[in-house]
Amino acid sequence: MKTLDKYLMREFLQSVFAALVVLLMVMVGAAFADVLRDIATGRMPAGMMFAQLGLVMIGWMPLILPLALMLGLLLAMSRLYRDAEMPVLASIGVGPRRLLGPLLPVILPMVAVIALCSLWLAPWSDRYAHAMIKEANRNMLIAGLEPGKFIQLPGANGVVYVGDMTADGSRFRRVFIYREKNGRMDVTTSSDGTVWLDGSRARYLRLTDGFEVEGPLGATTLDYRLLQYKANDVKMPDRDNGDVDDRIQSQMTSVLLAAQAREAKAELHWRIAMPLVALALSMLAIPLSRSPPRQARYGRIVTGVVGYLLAVQLMMLGKQWLDSGKIPVSLGLWWLVLPLLMLAFWAYFRDGNLGRLRR
Repeated sequence: MKTLDKYLMREFLQSVFAALVVLLMVMVGAAFADVLRDIATGRMPAGMMFAQLGLVMIGWMPLILPLALMLGLLLAMSRLYRDAEMPVLASIGVGPRRLLGPLLPVILPMVAVIALCSLWLAPWSDRYAHAMIKEANRNMLIAGLEPGKFIQLPGANGVVYVGDMTADGSRFRRVFIYREKNGRMDVTTSSDGTVWLDGSRARYLRLTDGFEVEGPLGATTLDYRLLQYKANDVKMPDRDNGDVDDRIQSQMTSVLLAAQAREAKAELHWRIAMPLVALALSMLAIPLSRSPPRQARYGRIVTGVVGYLLAVQLMMLGKQWLDSGKIPVSLGLWWLVLPLLMLAFWAYFRDGNLGRLRR
Protein backbone atom coordinates (compact mmCIF):
# COMPACT_ATOMS: atom_id res chain seq x y z
CA MET A 1 0.00 0.00 0.00
CA LYS A 2 2.98 2.35 0.17
CA THR A 3 2.86 2.77 -3.61
CA LEU A 4 -0.82 3.75 -3.38
CA ASP A 5 -0.07 6.23 -0.59
CA LYS A 6 2.68 7.84 -2.63
CA TYR A 7 0.39 8.08 -5.65
CA LEU A 8 -2.46 9.68 -3.73
CA MET A 9 -0.14 12.01 -1.84
CA ARG A 10 1.40 13.14 -5.11
CA GLU A 11 -2.04 13.82 -6.57
CA PHE A 12 -3.07 15.84 -3.49
CA LEU A 13 0.15 17.86 -3.43
CA GLN A 14 0.03 18.68 -7.14
CA SER A 15 -3.57 19.86 -6.94
CA VAL A 16 -2.97 21.94 -3.81
CA PHE A 17 0.12 23.51 -5.37
CA ALA A 18 -1.76 24.33 -8.58
CA ALA A 19 -4.63 25.92 -6.65
CA LEU A 20 -2.17 27.89 -4.53
CA VAL A 21 -0.33 29.24 -7.60
CA VAL A 22 -3.58 30.45 -9.17
CA LEU A 23 -4.76 32.09 -5.96
CA LEU A 24 -1.35 33.73 -5.45
CA MET A 25 -1.54 35.24 -8.93
CA VAL A 26 -4.94 36.72 -8.11
CA MET A 27 -3.68 37.92 -4.73
CA VAL A 28 -0.63 39.61 -6.26
CA GLY A 29 -2.89 41.63 -8.54
CA ALA A 30 -5.10 42.79 -5.67
CA ALA A 31 -2.13 43.58 -3.41
CA PHE A 32 -0.37 45.44 -6.23
CA ALA A 33 -3.45 47.64 -6.68
CA ASP A 34 -3.48 48.48 -2.96
CA VAL A 35 0.22 49.35 -2.93
CA LEU A 36 -0.11 51.50 -6.06
CA ARG A 37 -2.98 53.41 -4.45
CA ASP A 38 -0.82 54.18 -1.41
CA ILE A 39 2.02 55.34 -3.65
CA ALA A 40 -0.31 57.52 -5.73
CA THR A 41 -1.68 59.23 -2.62
CA GLY A 42 1.84 59.87 -1.30
CA ARG A 43 1.50 57.54 1.66
CA MET A 44 4.71 55.73 0.75
CA PRO A 45 7.59 56.32 -1.68
CA ALA A 46 7.77 54.31 -4.88
CA GLY A 47 11.02 52.67 -3.80
CA MET A 48 9.17 50.70 -1.11
CA MET A 49 6.70 49.15 -3.55
CA PHE A 50 8.11 45.61 -3.77
CA ALA A 51 8.86 45.37 -0.04
CA GLN A 52 5.33 46.47 0.82
CA LEU A 53 3.89 44.10 -1.78
CA GLY A 54 5.65 41.13 -0.18
CA LEU A 55 4.52 42.13 3.32
CA VAL A 56 0.92 42.54 2.17
CA MET A 57 0.98 39.07 0.62
CA ILE A 58 2.27 37.57 3.88
CA GLY A 59 -0.58 39.24 5.73
CA TRP A 60 -3.14 37.68 3.38
CA MET A 61 -1.74 34.14 3.65
CA PRO A 62 -4.06 33.04 6.53
CA LEU A 63 -7.01 33.66 4.20
CA ILE A 64 -5.49 32.27 0.99
CA LEU A 65 -3.92 29.03 2.23
CA PRO A 66 -7.15 27.45 3.60
CA LEU A 67 -8.91 28.08 0.29
CA ALA A 68 -5.97 26.66 -1.67
CA LEU A 69 -5.92 23.54 0.52
CA MET A 70 -9.64 22.96 0.16
CA LEU A 71 -9.72 23.57 -3.60
CA GLY A 72 -6.68 21.38 -4.15
CA LEU A 73 -8.21 18.43 -2.31
CA LEU A 74 -11.51 18.95 -4.12
CA LEU A 75 -9.77 18.92 -7.50
CA ALA A 76 -7.74 15.81 -6.70
CA MET A 77 -10.64 13.80 -5.27
CA SER A 78 -13.02 14.92 -8.02
CA ARG A 79 -10.59 13.66 -10.63
CA LEU A 80 -10.34 10.30 -8.88
CA TYR A 81 -14.13 9.99 -8.89
CA ARG A 82 -14.44 11.20 -12.48
CA ASP A 83 -11.88 8.67 -13.73
CA ALA A 84 -13.56 5.87 -11.71
CA GLU A 85 -10.47 5.34 -9.60
CA MET A 86 -12.30 5.69 -6.30
CA PRO A 87 -14.72 2.78 -6.96
CA VAL A 88 -11.68 0.65 -7.79
CA LEU A 89 -10.02 1.68 -4.54
CA ALA A 90 -13.26 1.02 -2.66
CA SER A 91 -13.36 -2.51 -4.09
CA ILE A 92 -10.05 -3.29 -2.41
CA GLY A 93 -11.15 -1.76 0.91
CA VAL A 94 -9.66 1.71 0.67
CA GLY A 95 -12.08 4.00 2.50
CA PRO A 96 -11.74 7.34 4.27
CA ARG A 97 -9.89 5.81 7.22
CA ARG A 98 -7.38 4.35 4.79
CA LEU A 99 -7.12 7.71 3.01
CA LEU A 100 -5.94 9.35 6.22
CA GLY A 101 -2.48 7.95 5.52
CA PRO A 102 -1.79 10.06 2.39
CA LEU A 103 -4.08 12.91 3.51
CA LEU A 104 -2.54 13.81 6.85
CA PRO A 105 0.99 14.47 5.47
CA VAL A 106 -0.63 17.04 3.18
CA ILE A 107 -3.18 18.58 5.56
CA LEU A 108 -1.20 18.82 8.81
CA PRO A 109 1.83 20.73 7.43
CA MET A 110 -0.49 23.15 5.65
CA VAL A 111 -2.50 23.70 8.84
CA ALA A 112 0.75 24.27 10.73
CA VAL A 113 1.85 26.87 8.15
CA ILE A 114 -1.57 28.58 8.39
CA ALA A 115 -1.25 28.67 12.19
CA LEU A 116 2.26 30.11 11.88
CA CYS A 117 1.05 32.81 9.49
CA SER A 118 -2.05 33.63 11.53
CA LEU A 119 -0.39 33.72 14.96
CA TRP A 120 2.99 35.24 14.06
CA LEU A 121 3.85 36.07 10.44
CA ALA A 122 0.75 38.10 9.55
CA PRO A 123 0.96 40.39 12.65
CA TRP A 124 4.71 40.73 12.13
CA SER A 125 4.30 41.69 8.46
CA ASP A 126 1.61 44.24 9.31
CA ARG A 127 3.73 45.72 12.09
CA TYR A 128 6.87 45.80 9.94
CA ALA A 129 5.07 47.34 6.95
CA HIS A 130 3.71 50.20 9.05
CA ALA A 131 7.08 50.63 10.74
CA MET A 132 8.73 51.04 7.32
CA ILE A 133 6.19 53.67 6.27
CA LYS A 134 6.51 55.45 9.61
CA GLU A 135 10.29 55.50 9.42
CA ALA A 136 10.09 56.82 5.89
CA ASN A 137 7.74 59.60 6.99
CA ARG A 138 10.22 60.61 9.69
CA ASN A 139 12.95 61.32 7.18
CA MET A 140 11.86 63.63 4.41
CA LEU A 141 14.99 62.77 2.43
CA ILE A 142 13.77 59.16 2.23
CA ALA A 143 9.99 59.50 2.26
CA GLY A 144 8.86 61.06 -0.65
CA LEU A 145 10.27 64.33 -1.85
CA GLU A 146 10.05 63.03 -5.39
CA PRO A 147 10.06 65.52 -8.27
CA GLY A 148 6.69 66.12 -9.85
CA LYS A 149 4.60 64.49 -7.08
CA PHE A 150 2.44 65.81 -4.27
CA ILE A 151 3.63 64.12 -1.06
CA GLN A 152 1.48 64.04 2.07
CA LEU A 153 3.16 65.38 5.19
CA PRO A 154 3.35 63.13 8.28
CA GLY A 155 0.18 63.64 10.29
CA ALA A 156 -1.94 64.23 7.15
CA ASN A 157 -2.01 67.99 7.74
CA GLY A 158 -0.57 69.13 4.42
CA VAL A 159 1.26 68.32 1.21
CA VAL A 160 4.64 69.14 -0.33
CA TYR A 161 5.48 69.43 -4.02
CA VAL A 162 8.90 69.92 -5.61
CA GLY A 163 9.45 70.39 -9.31
CA ASP A 164 13.09 69.27 -9.34
CA MET A 165 15.78 68.13 -6.91
CA THR A 166 19.45 67.22 -6.87
CA ALA A 167 20.66 63.63 -6.79
CA ASP A 168 21.56 63.76 -3.11
CA GLY A 169 18.18 65.26 -2.16
CA SER A 170 19.62 68.34 -0.51
CA ARG A 171 18.44 71.08 -2.89
CA PHE A 172 15.04 71.63 -4.49
CA ARG A 173 13.50 73.87 -7.12
CA ARG A 174 9.90 75.07 -7.56
CA VAL A 175 8.70 74.18 -4.07
CA PHE A 176 5.03 74.26 -3.03
CA ILE A 177 3.89 73.61 0.56
CA TYR A 178 0.28 73.50 1.78
CA ARG A 179 -0.43 73.15 5.51
CA GLU A 180 -3.51 73.28 7.74
CA LYS A 181 -3.54 74.14 11.44
CA ASN A 182 -6.19 75.44 13.85
CA GLY A 183 -8.72 76.11 11.10
CA ARG A 184 -6.32 78.11 8.94
CA MET A 185 -4.28 77.29 5.87
CA ASP A 186 -0.77 78.25 4.90
CA VAL A 187 0.45 78.13 1.29
CA THR A 188 4.16 78.66 0.68
CA THR A 189 5.89 78.77 -2.70
CA SER A 190 9.54 79.17 -3.54
CA SER A 191 11.87 78.95 -6.48
CA ASP A 192 14.66 77.31 -4.50
CA GLY A 193 15.07 75.41 -1.22
CA THR A 194 17.40 73.30 0.87
CA VAL A 195 16.99 70.93 3.84
CA TRP A 196 18.85 71.43 7.08
CA LEU A 197 18.64 69.89 10.54
CA ASP A 198 18.52 71.66 13.87
CA GLY A 199 19.85 69.07 16.31
CA SER A 200 18.53 65.52 16.10
CA ARG A 201 14.81 66.21 15.78
CA ALA A 202 13.86 69.50 14.12
CA ARG A 203 13.97 69.69 10.32
CA TYR A 204 13.60 72.82 8.22
CA LEU A 205 13.16 73.66 4.58
CA ARG A 206 15.10 76.86 3.90
CA LEU A 207 13.23 78.53 1.05
CA THR A 208 14.40 81.54 -0.95
CA ASP A 209 12.66 84.03 -3.26
CA GLY A 210 9.06 83.06 -2.69
CA PHE A 211 5.62 83.97 -1.40
CA GLU A 212 3.50 82.86 1.56
CA VAL A 213 -0.29 83.17 1.84
CA GLU A 214 -1.98 82.58 5.20
CA GLY A 215 -5.73 82.67 5.81
CA PRO A 216 -8.87 80.89 7.01
CA LEU A 217 -10.20 77.65 5.57
CA GLY A 218 -13.26 78.33 3.45
CA ALA A 219 -14.62 81.67 2.27
CA THR A 220 -16.26 82.90 5.47
CA THR A 221 -13.92 85.88 5.95
CA LEU A 222 -11.29 87.79 4.02
CA ASP A 223 -8.64 87.54 6.70
CA TYR A 224 -5.74 86.72 4.37
CA ARG A 225 -2.14 87.79 4.53
CA LEU A 226 0.37 87.81 1.66
CA LEU A 227 4.10 87.81 2.38
CA GLN A 228 6.96 88.03 -0.07
CA TYR A 229 10.24 86.87 1.37
CA LYS A 230 13.87 86.60 0.44
CA ALA A 231 14.52 83.68 2.82
CA ASN A 232 12.09 81.60 4.88
CA ASP A 233 12.68 78.57 7.12
CA VAL A 234 9.65 76.25 7.13
CA LYS A 235 9.63 73.77 9.99
CA MET A 236 8.71 70.23 9.01
CA PRO A 237 6.85 67.84 11.38
CA ASP A 238 9.06 66.63 14.22
CA ARG A 239 10.43 63.15 14.38
CA ASP A 240 8.39 61.42 17.00
CA ASN A 241 9.61 58.62 19.22
CA GLY A 242 6.35 56.72 19.03
CA ASP A 243 7.68 53.44 17.82
CA VAL A 244 4.89 51.50 19.51
CA ASP A 245 2.17 50.39 17.13
CA ASP A 246 -1.04 50.29 19.14
CA ARG A 247 -3.18 48.76 16.39
CA ILE A 248 -4.63 45.41 17.41
CA GLN A 249 -3.84 43.76 14.08
CA SER A 250 -0.13 44.43 14.61
CA GLN A 251 0.11 43.21 18.19
CA MET A 252 1.96 39.99 18.92
CA THR A 253 -0.13 37.02 19.99
CA SER A 254 1.62 36.91 23.36
CA VAL A 255 0.50 40.51 23.97
CA LEU A 256 -3.08 39.64 23.05
CA LEU A 257 -3.06 36.73 25.49
CA ALA A 258 -2.30 39.12 28.36
CA ALA A 259 -4.66 41.88 27.21
CA GLN A 260 -8.15 42.26 28.68
CA ALA A 261 -9.79 44.48 26.07
CA ARG A 262 -12.61 42.97 24.03
CA GLU A 263 -10.97 44.06 20.79
CA ALA A 264 -7.78 42.19 21.72
CA LYS A 265 -9.72 39.06 22.63
CA ALA A 266 -11.64 39.20 19.36
CA GLU A 267 -8.38 39.43 17.39
CA LEU A 268 -6.93 36.52 19.40
CA HIS A 269 -9.95 34.30 18.70
CA TRP A 270 -9.72 35.21 15.00
CA ARG A 271 -6.08 34.11 14.82
CA ILE A 272 -6.76 30.84 16.64
CA ALA A 273 -9.82 30.06 14.53
CA MET A 274 -8.06 30.34 11.15
CA PRO A 275 -6.02 27.07 11.29
CA LEU A 276 -8.93 25.19 12.89
CA VAL A 277 -11.32 26.31 10.17
CA ALA A 278 -8.71 25.31 7.58
CA LEU A 279 -8.58 21.82 9.11
CA ALA A 280 -12.37 21.53 9.04
CA LEU A 281 -12.64 22.69 5.44
CA SER A 282 -9.93 20.29 4.29
CA MET A 283 -11.73 17.37 5.92
CA LEU A 284 -15.04 18.47 4.38
CA ALA A 285 -13.43 18.49 0.94
CA ILE A 286 -13.24 14.67 0.87
CA PRO A 287 -16.97 13.84 1.26
CA LEU A 288 -17.91 16.96 -0.69
CA SER A 289 -15.97 15.77 -3.74
CA ARG A 290 -17.88 12.47 -3.95
CA SER A 291 -19.61 12.27 -7.33
CA PRO A 292 -20.56 9.76 -10.05
CA PRO A 293 -17.84 8.91 -12.59
CA ARG A 294 -19.14 11.03 -15.50
CA GLN A 295 -20.39 14.02 -13.51
CA ALA A 296 -18.65 17.37 -14.00
CA ARG A 297 -16.39 18.22 -11.09
CA TYR A 298 -16.66 21.99 -11.26
CA GLY A 299 -20.02 22.10 -9.49
CA ARG A 300 -18.34 20.67 -6.40
CA ILE A 301 -15.68 23.36 -6.58
CA VAL A 302 -18.32 26.10 -6.61
CA THR A 303 -19.92 24.48 -3.57
CA GLY A 304 -16.56 24.42 -1.80
CA VAL A 305 -15.85 28.09 -2.56
CA VAL A 306 -19.31 29.07 -1.30
CA GLY A 307 -18.72 27.08 1.89
CA TYR A 308 -15.36 28.76 2.41
CA LEU A 309 -16.82 32.24 1.90
CA LEU A 310 -19.67 31.45 4.29
CA ALA A 311 -17.24 30.28 6.98
CA VAL A 312 -15.04 33.39 6.59
CA GLN A 313 -18.03 35.73 6.66
CA LEU A 314 -19.33 34.07 9.84
CA MET A 315 -15.88 34.49 11.40
CA MET A 316 -15.85 38.19 10.52
CA LEU A 317 -19.36 38.58 11.88
CA GLY A 318 -18.38 36.77 15.08
CA LYS A 319 -15.36 39.03 15.47
CA GLN A 320 -17.59 42.10 15.16
CA TRP A 321 -19.97 40.64 17.74
CA LEU A 322 -17.06 40.14 20.13
CA ASP A 323 -15.92 43.73 19.60
CA SER A 324 -19.38 45.14 20.23
CA GLY A 325 -20.14 42.89 23.22
CA LYS A 326 -23.08 41.06 21.61
CA ILE A 327 -21.56 37.71 22.59
CA PRO A 328 -19.40 36.98 25.66
CA VAL A 329 -15.62 36.82 25.30
CA SER A 330 -15.57 33.32 26.81
CA LEU A 331 -17.67 32.07 23.90
CA GLY A 332 -15.31 33.61 21.34
CA LEU A 333 -15.53 31.95 17.93
CA TRP A 334 -15.90 28.46 19.37
CA TRP A 335 -19.61 28.53 18.53
CA LEU A 336 -18.51 28.37 14.88
CA VAL A 337 -15.25 26.42 15.00
CA LEU A 338 -16.34 23.45 17.12
CA PRO A 339 -19.59 22.68 15.20
CA LEU A 340 -17.69 23.04 11.93
CA LEU A 341 -15.03 20.58 13.09
CA MET A 342 -17.65 18.09 14.31
CA LEU A 343 -19.54 18.40 11.02
CA ALA A 344 -16.33 17.86 9.05
CA PHE A 345 -15.24 14.72 10.92
CA TRP A 346 -18.80 13.35 11.00
CA ALA A 347 -19.20 13.83 7.24
CA TYR A 348 -15.76 12.35 6.59
CA PHE A 349 -16.21 9.15 8.59
CA ARG A 350 -19.87 8.73 7.67
CA ASP A 351 -18.71 8.42 4.09
CA GLY A 352 -16.42 5.63 5.20
CA ASN A 353 -18.11 2.62 3.60
CA LEU A 354 -17.38 3.39 -0.03
CA GLY A 355 -18.45 -0.10 -0.96
CA ARG A 356 -22.07 1.06 -0.79
CA LEU A 357 -21.58 2.99 -4.03
CA ARG A 358 -23.28 0.21 -6.03
CA ARG A 359 -24.95 2.48 -8.55
